[in-house]
Amino acid sequence: MKTLAQGREHVLALFRIVVGFLFACHGAATLFGILGKAKAAEFGVWPGWWAAAIQLVGGALVALGLGTRAAAFICSGSMAYAYFVSHQPDGLLPIENEGEAAAMFCWAFLLLVFFGPGRWALGSVFARRSGSVATEAQPAH
Repeated sequence: MKTLAQGREHVLALFRIVVGFLFACHGAATLFGILGKAKAAEFGVWPGWWAAAIQLVGGALVALGLGTRAAAFICSGSMAYAYFVSHQPDGLLPIENEGEAAAMFCWAFLLLVFFGPGRWALGSVFARRSGSVATEAQPAH
């Protein structure tokens, strides 16, 4: 069991970085019409443009490990909103309504709200350098 515990911080960092990066890619694709998106969302239009802005900024913050818990909370909420407003009316289960990505992102970000960013987040590194103890930097046991 000790070897599993030793890899915990590394796996948490990889999880946070990958989830944040993938979420930011969704936002960039929608905001700028890149990465396979045919056209960009119209500036300021609810909810598409705002969701994409949350995805880009929130995903980047989570990937970097800056303000992770707050960013993950907002990202999780935006995906819960997307699921229940855009997907759930088309069927009860995510497999029926094409809401798998929204559901998975929602739960992944909620996990990061509770577990935090881990020791390899930029916020944690900055806290260690300044000698302060940031509440976000405290690893969950």
